Amino acid sequence: MQEFLQQLVNGVAWGSIYSLIALGYTMVYGVLRLINFAHGDVYMVGAYAGLFSALWLRAGTEPSLGKALLVLLFAMAVCALLGVVIERAAYRPVRRHPRLTSLITAIGVSLLLENLGIVVFGARPRAFPEIVRSQRLELGSIVIGSHQFLVLGVALILMLLLQLIVHRTRIGKAMRAVSFNADAARLMGIPTDSVIAFTFALGSALAAAAGVLVGLYLPRVDPLMGLIPGLKAFVAAVLGGIGNIPGAMVGGLVMGIAETMVVAYLAPTYRDAIAFALLILILLFRPTGLLGKREVEKV
Repeated sequence: MQEFLQQLVNGVAWGSIYSLIALGYTMVYGVLRLINFAHGDVYMVGAYAGLFSALWLRAGTEPSLGKALLVLLFAMAVCALLGVVIERAAYRPVRRHPRLTSLITAIGVSLLLENLGIVVFGARPRAFPEIVRSQRLELGSIVIGSHQFLVLGVALILMLLLQLIVHRTRIGKAMRAVSFNADAARLMGIPTDSVIAFTFALGSALAAAAGVLVGLYLPRVDPLMGLIPGLKAFVAAVLGGIGNIPGAMVGGLVMGIAETMVVAYLAPTYRDAIAFALLILILLFRPTGLLGKREVEKV
């Protein structure tokens, strides 16, 4: 039982990271009906932005929560700007084109970011500095590392802030209106282009936070680090119900727990396979996802 609870904690920590990435997928899909396959690579850029800001602040030699917060905020700001640039330069020109065009564009942006990452950052993995000192916290028979605790805390705070933005702010109301019907929202005076750009910025900032947390947790970054986690986060978004924000959170947690349990009780070789097994099962038995609702399209 003790081992099971320990693995559950590990799974929730990883699931929180998947949830942060999955939120970007689900928000963009909810507004544009677009699968942004470049989102995993935005997560990679966020990890490197956190790495270089940590080196500049010397957070590795003088760890503190204040410097860790600055690293996190800087990475989120960089990726928020990157998200806006990607939307403006790559997706907005093809917004009225067939969806296949947007999908191919997303794959192209993903490959561009990956190869630019290799050219700019180098192909070899780099160690992420310890911006927060590692400690062990004992809760009864369960041992939680300080990095795990930080991952859980930051992810929870960001998810709560996202819910507040979406449901309690003017821009959040505009996002929901555009998601429901973009043309009607435009006729009502809502600046849909600005709302879509904000959605990309918000989702990209959450991906950057996940990148910094993974860099702290592993601790290692490389230009291709967003490929598999990005696909798993997409599966988590589908699992929870693509376009559904609480569904993305639940899907990420389910993904992280399932992955951790498979590694602990079956074999590490099945770690990546479990994501796609879950995807097949959810598409077979509940295509709308765990929290998704069936939509009827009128022709």
